[in-house]
Amino acid sequence: MATHFFSYGHLRVGELRDIEVLVKSNANAVGVNLRLQVPTRIFIPLNKMRFVIGPNNISGLLDPSEERAYKLHSHTLEPHQCGSILVQHINAPIESVWSIVQAFDKPQVYKKFIQTCNMTRGDGGVGSVREVYLISGIPATSSVERLELLDDEAHIFSFRVLTGCHRLQNYWSVTSLHEQKGNRGTTVVESYVVDVPDGNTREETHMFADTVVRCNLKSLAQVSEQRAVQEVTQRLSASAV
Repeated sequence: MATHFFSYGHLRVGELRDIEVLVKSNANAVGVNLRLQVPTRIFIPLNKMRFVIGPNNISGLLDPSEERAYKLHSHTLEPHQCGSILVQHINAPIESVWSIVQAFDKPQVYKKFIQTCNMTRGDGGVGSVREVYLISGIPATSSVERLELLDDEAHIFSFRVLTGCHRLQNYWSVTSLHEQKGNRGTTVVESYVVDVPDGNTREETHMFADTVVRCNLKSLAQVSEQRAVQEVTQRLSASAV
């Protein structure tokens, strides 16, 4: 269950002609610097800079035919925003993982920071709104969220935070599932964009949001793999009767 993540939103300046973006991977704990060339005579203050995360960051993970997923994971970040693309490999069939991800009314099945979930609009389809209440001990209490996209065929899920008592203002997330070639595993790609709240730095917001998403993805892997084993056991038991 390896997790990879590509983080964007806090930049460090090298020479005036270069802006360096730090790309991290916790699979090998190595930081790689990618240089975005800017004309030498132009200096772009970091608080005025817009940049894009998307297809180039996950090109080796998805099939080129999955054009829609590439587009949905492409985000233009405004100066007041940060975002990441995170990847989780799960040793479970895509059907098992999707059955958990697509349940908009039951996020607490794998999102361990959520204590309860109440649907306030809709029945779990696109446009539905949920209010989740979080466990004690974290700097948040509740969140109101709307389902933006639910594609059972392409296995793509997206939701947006409308309001709530937490730091993730205007949070927007896209999650896509992809079958791993050569085995019955699943690759989960999750990207997000979020505002940097007043009084916080991009790095602080990034660290907090990445930590939450990574925890959710690792938990999704554990729950999915357990469910897959249970499904196999049930099928074997049924065939033996």
